[in-house]
Amino acid sequence: MKVLIVGGGGREHAIAEAVSRSKRVSKIYCAPGNAGIAELAECVPITPMEFDKIVAFAKEKAIDLTIVGMDDPLVGGLVDELEKNGLRAFGPRKNAAILEGSKAFSKNLMKKYGIPTASYETFDNAKAALDYLETAKMPIVLKADGLALGKGVLICKDLEEAKAGVKEIMEDRKFGDAGNHLVIEEFMTGREVSVLSFVDGSTYKLMTSAQDHKRAGDGDTGLNTGGMGTFSPSPFYTSEVDAYCKEHIYGKTVEAMKAEGREFKGIIYFGLMLTPDGPKVLEYNARFGDPEAQVILPRLKTDIIDICEACIDGKLADQKVEFEDNAAVCVVLASEGYPVAYEKGKKITGFENFKDKDGYYCFHAGTKFDGDSIVTNGGRVLGITAKGADLKSARANAYEATEWIAFDNKYMRHDIGKAIDDVD
Repeated sequence: MKVLIVGGGGREHAIAEAVSRSKRVSKIYCAPGNAGIAELAECVPITPMEFDKIVAFAKEKAIDLTIVGMDDPLVGGLVDELEKNGLRAFGPRKNAAILEGSKAFSKNLMKKYGIPTASYETFDNAKAALDYLETAKMPIVLKADGLALGKGVLICKDLEEAKAGVKEIMEDRKFGDAGNHLVIEEFMTGREVSVLSFVDGSTYKLMTSAQDHKRAGDGDTGLNTGGMGTFSPSPFYTSEVDAYCKEHIYGKTVEAMKAEGREFKGIIYFGLMLTPDGPKVLEYNARFGDPEAQVILPRLKTDIIDICEACIDGKLADQKVEFEDNAAVCVVLASEGYPVAYEKGKKITGFENFKDKDGYYCFHAGTKFDGDSIVTNGGRVLGITAKGADLKSARANAYEATEWIAFDNKYMRHDIGKAIDDVD
């Protein structure tokens, strides 16, 4: 069969790698792809929001399955457009992708159906938000309602910071239309864990757990980013946590969406905070996480195409979803200055070191071809992933592999997965 992947980052490279392992797939296309994905797929110069061109291409090439990797086209309704044209697509329709597309919607859904989350208020004008902050408990969290590349969340330690944050989001419009509405919620403490699930509208099946590192600097300092690295599984996601979440969060979310007439088919990413009062939902995403996909998909044993089709057809209950009994760590190699200002076009060398190295992966996030060379083309450039028998060996392998790649202005965190040292 022929598969089209929509997107061009590290997540889509991980998806392409998983798809390439399927014995059912004869040809992979990616729109637009990147220099790394080009080794596995034929990249086509169509951007993810050019719905008409994507539909036309899928028809022309008789694509059997389109996998939409990114949030923007999902929230914008690409799956709906593909289905209207008789094409099979993996991912939620527009009315279900709102679970990620609007934080106000998801918070209201959780309140209505009794799904544990932080207490919150929503605002559509800056003055009302500022008035609310005068009596609110600090620290506090400000969230732009819409999509903001994973960066539209500000943790404010005092009133002055919080007021500046409201100005930044709602008045200065740092995140554009994403800041038209604002969610202000209580600050929760605890460890963060990401748990992704395949969903077919009624049934969900969990993937392995993971933990991302959002801050730019070591020790969780600096600005929020799209993610500087991750590890899987999380040792903090215990059997007790799993049982609680299955009873109070996962199934209730799927059923809530169904009850609202927004049947969800695709991937629900549950961002959890393990608070002293029990697990609570920090956020929902409607697709694979990035860089979570880079540590989860290499450990997937089951054919990803079988799972995608079972979700589309409402037959997930009959489909096995199995993962390897090991661990993986991803360290993001970024351009110095990310996520604010950074230079592009730096030549990258060392890719040959990954050839025929079992359990090592170099996922491209922001790269492009420049003649015969591959150069940097984004803030997050590469995701260096390695597997190991356990988390500590996977981390050692991943950091060893980061030394195989060289480019000017290369930057990375040196403490990805350090939290696992706290586990006996």
